[in-house]
Amino acid sequence: MNGSETKVEHIYRWLLQYIDENKFSENQRLPSENALAKKFSVSRDTVTKALDRMEQKKLIIRKRGSGTFLNKRVVLSQELEPGSAPIKIGLILQGQDSDANMELISGIRSVLPPETATLKVFLTDNKFSNERTCLQTVIHQNFDGFIVDGVKATIVNPNLDCYAELYRRRIPVIFYNNYYKGLKYPRVIINDTMCAEELVMPLIQAGHRHIAGIFVYDNYQSAEKFRGMVQTLQKNNIPFRDDYIKLCISNEAHDPKFVRSIERFLRDLPKCTAIVCCNYMIYRHVRSALVRMDKKVPQDYSIVCFDYSHNDWQRENIYCSIQQGREQGIQVASRLMQMIEQKDCDDKGYSLVLRPKIYPGDSIRKL
Repeated sequence: MNGSETKVEHIYRWLLQYIDENKFSENQRLPSENALAKKFSVSRDTVTKALDRMEQKKLIIRKRGSGTFLNKRVVLSQELEPGSAPIKIGLILQGQDSDANMELISGIRSVLPPETATLKVFLTDNKFSNERTCLQTVIHQNFDGFIVDGVKATIVNPNLDCYAELYRRRIPVIFYNNYYKGLKYPRVIINDTMCAEELVMPLIQAGHRHIAGIFVYDNYQSAEKFRGMVQTLQKNNIPFRDDYIKLCISNEAHDPKFVRSIERFLRDLPKCTAIVCCNYMIYRHVRSALVRMDKKVPQDYSIVCFDYSHNDWQRENIYCSIQQGREQGIQVASRLMQMIEQKDCDDKGYSLVLRPKIYPGDSIRKL
């Protein structure tokens, strides 16, 4: 195989994995040929050859002027990457924070030797319907265990019957971050109420009393963060003000238009001096809103952020909790392998609550 053929094979294998991960999500469009050529530092002709190969297998559909899309009917009917390892693990992700997902997968793979276990990744876009399609499709494919980030975990989940079927089949499942109450499966989570206290207390100690918070209300993690913020305010005799809290759903948090909504929210709070962001994506929206308002951090607004998932927190110098994706990946994979070995489905001491990791950046102004 010459160098050109090796590059085509590499891109082809990457595209197979990309399709496999997205086959249950609503993201049916593949990256453009120009984007792939730039990503892999190859000519567009090399990318075209890899896509030609996929088209021959009917895995993709090319639409002139629109792009290249995965052929969902064909993709769902076959095993794209069967793998030869004896143990097959499914990883069901929300898929909305790519940095956090990469760290998690890195941690999981560090525990699972490729000759022992095959990891199959599926994205749900944090939608119930996608999660159901995923579970219904893979439930009969002889998986040995699943690692799951729950969908809209604070809302009654319509897919609990699928998890009941997994439990009936005695297939181990372990949740991380977002889990469904009422299930007997274990989970690995961060102590988010403790984290809230460790982020909000520095604001209070710096003299801030008019503290705004932006939270996602259909996310279990965010609900715990909100609860922790309220408890911290109340313990310090600071009145809770409903108008200082902005709640949104997960999909809004990923919409660029949400910046304008945050801007309106902050303009309606003239006394506000500090903002609590429930995750990195909300933080980026807040920073964009402040640019639009010609406001600076920390001179005009102090900011703290939960689960900072990008790797530039020191350069950004933000007071935050650092997203522990890799550590969570190591922990969920280690515990799931123990469950598989012991043939356990119930939580027999497999759950873990991690302490938050705080970076004391310079984004809090003393009043």
